[in-house]
Amino acid sequence: MKREPFGRLTGGQAVEAITLANRAGMSARIITYGASLQSVLVPDRDGALADVTLGHSTLQPYLDQPQYFGSTVGRVANRIAGGRFSLDGVDHQVPVNNGPNSLHGGSAGFDKLNWEVLETGEGPPASVTLGLVSPDGDQGYPGTLKVTATYALTDENILAVEYRAATDRPTLVNISNHAYWNLAGDGSADGAMAHLLTIPADQYLPTDATAIPTGELRPVDGTPFDFRRPTAIGARVRDASDEQIRFGRGYDHNWVIARDVADEPRLLARLEGPASGRVLETWSNQPGLQFYSGNFLDATSFGKAGLLYRMGDAVALEPQKFPDTPNRPEFGSLRLDPGETYRNLIQWRFTTA
Repeated sequence: MKREPFGRLTGGQAVEAITLANRAGMSARIITYGASLQSVLVPDRDGALADVTLGHSTLQPYLDQPQYFGSTVGRVANRIAGGRFSLDGVDHQVPVNNGPNSLHGGSAGFDKLNWEVLETGEGPPASVTLGLVSPDGDQGYPGTLKVTATYALTDENILAVEYRAATDRPTLVNISNHAYWNLAGDGSADGAMAHLLTIPADQYLPTDATAIPTGELRPVDGTPFDFRRPTAIGARVRDASDEQIRFGRGYDHNWVIARDVADEPRLLARLEGPASGRVLETWSNQPGLQFYSGNFLDATSFGKAGLLYRMGDAVALEPQKFPDTPNRPEFGSLRLDPGETYRNLIQWRFTTA
């Protein structure tokens, strides 16, 4: 575990980088700004290391062109229709920052806050715990929320983050991580569209044209959304015959893994890079998986390799509760009451094939 400076915010606040490493040669670098994964170095089938997540080498691009690269997103990840919800009979309005809807906690969500380093551990596993306090009324959400994010890296090449939160008033919580993955390596000309994706889900949530779920749990069978067997992402990502692909300009939908939050993590997705042999399994205790195929990476920013990020260069696999749950009680609840603890445990398990 190593700590070092990563830059300063406009007000002078220091942003730190914490690097976790294991005996297998893998490492992960986390920056306090957004509690974000900035770099993840993983060996391929021949033992060669490459950085498999998108991000920037310096702080300024994170501030100038925020794109959720590796970021912790909340207080409520994903979308809330119209930025409106009701809690205990009280109507709340949160920022609208994605068309007509609120996305990832609003215009100043957790991804745009500088978290505090609370604890570090040399390991094994090497670890760091980051924390923040989101005050009552932050982005329109009720209650003071205390949040921690604990990253850990085992010698078995399992990188994990555990999110926990507690509140002093009833509120909504749905925290996730928005890492973008390219198992060929950041900046690779191959992109991620040849990656083989498996999602063990029989249903997904179709949306309207603004990416808000309609409420239907639609079977994946016979659709471009069937990833129950390993399938190249690029094989159907441009299938204009499917209205949902047209709406999302590719994949930007939630798959129904389960209807409950589990005590322990379960497999949500398996991603394999055929060229490198790297395999990433995403595990979590959450019931939903938002799969986003990088449709809006538009070459307006460049990454650590000095190359522009373009459509399909990487994909996001975000474990969470279902989008717009506050307005869809049939989806469950994002409610967190005083005395309760919110928990999302995400594991990224790296192997080779």
